[in-house]
Amino acid sequence: MNIQQNQSLMEKLAILTDAAKYDVACTSSGVDRRGNGTGMGNSIAAGICHTFSADGRCVSLLKILFTNECIFNCSYCQNNCNSDVPRASFTPDEVCELTMEFYRRNYIEGLFLSSGIMISPNYTMDLIYQTLYKLRRIHHFNGYIHVKAIPGADPLLVEKAGFLADRMSINLELPTADSLKKLAPYKSRATILKPMRQIQNRITENKNEVALYRSAPRFVPAGQSTQMIIGATPEHDYQIMRVAESLYQKFELKRVFYSAFVNVNQNSELPMLPGGPPLLREHRLYQADWLLRYYDFTVDELLSESRPDFNIYLDPKCDWALRHLECFPVEINRADYRTLLRVPGIGAKSAQRIVKARRMNTLDFQDLKKIGVVLKRALYFITCSGRMMYRTKLEEDYICRNLIGDKTQIPKEIREAGYQQISLFDTGMELAP
Repeated sequence: MNIQQNQSLMEKLAILTDAAKYDVACTSSGVDRRGNGTGMGNSIAAGICHTFSADGRCVSLLKILFTNECIFNCSYCQNNCNSDVPRASFTPDEVCELTMEFYRRNYIEGLFLSSGIMISPNYTMDLIYQTLYKLRRIHHFNGYIHVKAIPGADPLLVEKAGFLADRMSINLELPTADSLKKLAPYKSRATILKPMRQIQNRITENKNEVALYRSAPRFVPAGQSTQMIIGATPEHDYQIMRVAESLYQKFELKRVFYSAFVNVNQNSELPMLPGGPPLLREHRLYQADWLLRYYDFTVDELLSESRPDFNIYLDPKCDWALRHLECFPVEINRADYRTLLRVPGIGAKSAQRIVKARRMNTLDFQDLKKIGVVLKRALYFITCSGRMMYRTKLEEDYICRNLIGDKTQIPKEIREAGYQQISLFDTGMELAP
């Protein structure tokens, strides 16, 4: 362990922003808190950006680890106790100073604070709580705060932090308990799920309290999220998505994040990945996740035990449609909203616009283009007043060849930039409708 002594605040910042780059679960959407006139900052969902860049670009979240020291030896983590990396730790006052000064300079609107585990879960969680308390109560910071809850910490500390944070997250780390046991033997699925359940239950209780007493303090108002590392262990996409679906249903998570595995430690227990991190697979998982949350799909409709992985050449909705051509073509002027959502090229907003617009007029293909439908995908699956856009064959191989020819099926960042970590918040990266 390479521990630096007498570090300046900027030296710590350089180490601990770099150490946080593999934690992708830092979305800040989902909460509005306007300034109250007595403090500094506000949190407006629509105006939040999502990362702090070391090159000086003005972005909105200061994304740091409280410390990259850790008592655990997780094989996949660059900050594990056996890694020879420069170490640093902030104090609560230093995190407050950075957050307030960056805010005053208009670099950020909020804070994403994660951490390694220093000394013990309770010790680390208490330091995080102290940081949040000082930001909210002493510095009167009203901006967005997303904080990681530390598995194994005292539930009281988790609850106290939850009344000061907007969102909390606990990383699931790996998709299955067996993989966690193999690569992170000091962690367990039970230890991770226990605080996740605590946060879920307390959110529900707090909503009832706020309904009765509007002045009641709010507990994690933007909900909780988690992250899974993809590609470090042999699970298929079907297993990964079943886990995500279960988390949404049983724990009411706002978001599951998928992080393409990067082999930073060259550990013999980890895959070498000669092609680099599985970024296209990560992208397909995000697209499928979007279908689960907003398009009324289930995992069993998208994958199965006999077909356990996504088609890397087509987005999951196009792939599903090709395997269910008996459901098409869909008549735009009659189909219900749920049916429209299943048409490739039609997103949630365009489906809403179609339902609204056809009350007044019969829609044609030019209308659909103005509404925002991606016709180069949708044209194979829809009719307007009983007619298709062009004479075309409703035949799987023919449609598949044409869809694969659409360059947007594979994100530009992957096609042109090679293997580098994709920003989850770039425009268009979540799902092409």
